[in-house]
Amino acid sequence: MKVVDSFPRTVREIENTWITMPDGCRLAARIWLPEDAEEHPVPAILECMPYRKRDFTRLRDEPLHHYLAGHGYASIRLDLRGSGDSDGLILDEYLQQEQDDCLAVLDWITSQPWCSGPVGMFGISWGGFNALQVAAHQPECLKAIITMCSTDDRYADDAHYMGGCLLNENLNWGSVFFATAAFPPDPALYGDDWREQWRYRLENQVLYPAVWMGHQQRDDYWKHGSVCENFDDIQCAVYAVGGWADGYPNAIPRMMEGLSAPRKALIGPWSHAFPHNALPGPAIGFFQEMLRWWDYWLKDIDNGIMDEPPMRVWMEEHVPPAPLYEYRPGRWVAEPSWPSERIQNETLYLNVLSMGRRAEPEDRMRITSPETTGLAGGDWYGFGGEGEMAIDQREDDGKSLVFDGDTVSERIEILGAPVAELEVTVDRPVAYVIVRLNDVAPDGASTRVTWGVLNLTQRESREHPAPLEAGKRYRVRVQMKDVAYAFAPGHTMRLAVSTSYWPMIWPAPEPVRLTLHTGVSSLHLPVRPPREEDEQLRPFEPPERGPQSEPEALSSGDFRRTVERNLINNETTYRIYNEGGDFGGASLAYIEDIDLTAGYSLGKWFRTHEYDASGAEARIDQNCVLQRDDWSARVECVTRLTADPQHFRLRATLHAYDGDALFFEREWDEWIPRHLI
Repeated sequence: MKVVDSFPRTVREIENTWITMPDGCRLAARIWLPEDAEEHPVPAILECMPYRKRDFTRLRDEPLHHYLAGHGYASIRLDLRGSGDSDGLILDEYLQQEQDDCLAVLDWITSQPWCSGPVGMFGISWGGFNALQVAAHQPECLKAIITMCSTDDRYADDAHYMGGCLLNENLNWGSVFFATAAFPPDPALYGDDWREQWRYRLENQVLYPAVWMGHQQRDDYWKHGSVCENFDDIQCAVYAVGGWADGYPNAIPRMMEGLSAPRKALIGPWSHAFPHNALPGPAIGFFQEMLRWWDYWLKDIDNGIMDEPPMRVWMEEHVPPAPLYEYRPGRWVAEPSWPSERIQNETLYLNVLSMGRRAEPEDRMRITSPETTGLAGGDWYGFGGEGEMAIDQREDDGKSLVFDGDTVSERIEILGAPVAELEVTVDRPVAYVIVRLNDVAPDGASTRVTWGVLNLTQRESREHPAPLEAGKRYRVRVQMKDVAYAFAPGHTMRLAVSTSYWPMIWPAPEPVRLTLHTGVSSLHLPVRPPREEDEQLRPFEPPERGPQSEPEALSSGDFRRTVERNLINNETTYRIYNEGGDFGGASLAYIEDIDLTAGYSLGKWFRTHEYDASGAEARIDQNCVLQRDDWSARVECVTRLTADPQHFRLRATLHAYDGDALFFEREWDEWIPRHLI
């Protein structure tokens, strides 16, 4: 990747600035801006996150914000209240306080002598969420946003629930957030009161996964911050960006349909990362694409970006299943409007062990999937690391009802969300159904194309679930994740249906026997006809970035991902261990610019019995350290989730060390009632 170190404007960096909120709370910001901005003011761009600008995201922030500043923008990276070097507490995601703070920061920015008035917001993941949420408040100065890997619906499409089922990502992400929030501000910036602020945080520490598990249906808690509740609240321009390998692709087509403001969408093959260095490739010159967006909306430069098709996506080709893809073959395609009138629905009927355009006489097939179904599913979202992708699906296919179509004779491209309409009967009041659309190669290898899950108690309403009646027949709709994919001649489409998907989702309270009625169940595919104009799409520039600090690796990181089966007690344990953290793959790294040594390690364990999920367990272990000269802060935390049919049980321990001395410790043991989940 090209590293740019010469820019149109010389860049001045302000390592830390305090921005005082109306209630007196100080928020910490790192700022890059043209050296002469006070004499020649520039538009500003704001990014707000809780991930510690001083250390944990330092190496990510520098090349981007420096690049923007070098091209004539004031670029601000803010630590949210209660995180990093900011005062206060961070009590949850996306609280009203966070939105109010962001609005106050926008007011502060526009009052600075280096700001010419127009402001943009951007962010990936958390920063993408709050860019949307702040835009819904319609601050006058906010002209445009770029939201990456985020969602408009916090219940339907976030890391907590999917299809009304509890994701294990709720524990995983919540545990990482739990550890991040437990760290102190840096004494070099915060001053002598850093211990008081640290203890204040620790004494008010929130076990975030428990909060989210207390809201198991789509109630007012999730509606807050879900901009889909009223898309018309957003009036500024929106550029929505994401990747098919990420957990958030569904939100982008939905926002393109729901928003009335100027909007544009870009979906690549990428994981949860910036498109200039994301895997799978191809990476693109995304920093240049951001500049085109900001130049148009903040500098009134008519560069043609809004004359291009609003919906641009990477049409993926088949690849053999693998735990990591460096590159996904395919091509860029675009639609002149969304929803596209060009997309055609094609219906395939699920018959006994087959799938075709004609429905055969009605029959029945039954399944009680082993609780280990899903071990080939990969991660809910990945960051471009080893083992994140879904591998060969044949093992999971063998634990599912499988419906194979005829061999594809002519290339078929789909763009959108495939939907399975199923008629089912179950024998338990709570049951899940998982559907996977796979591409079976001539050699039999099965590649997952897309997938979806549904808690059948939410078949009619996410807000008001209803228990199932044993033996009663239900017709349900299972929408899979949006995707762009080309099935090649000689391949076979396969729909696989199961009742469990571990460790992606937490199991139903009891094993379920599901009867699927064939001949009346079907698969609906969004088939995309060819479009000649795709060949004339403006090519993206090669990736480039600004300069950044290079950490010194003090010890190499270890990464392992294994599945262990105990053939004596029929238990399977899925383990992930990662020491890489955010420091270039090192388990311990030295950042010379701030004379700081930082380290991080993460261990995950997911254990279940082949046929009995009552002993299922998920556990997350984390160890984090920051040290400089005679200062050292270390945090160790463990979170553990188990369940019985009536309750979830979430336990956690937190130990914080000031040097070698124990500074704080606490334990949690929470019993959370299960509500039809």
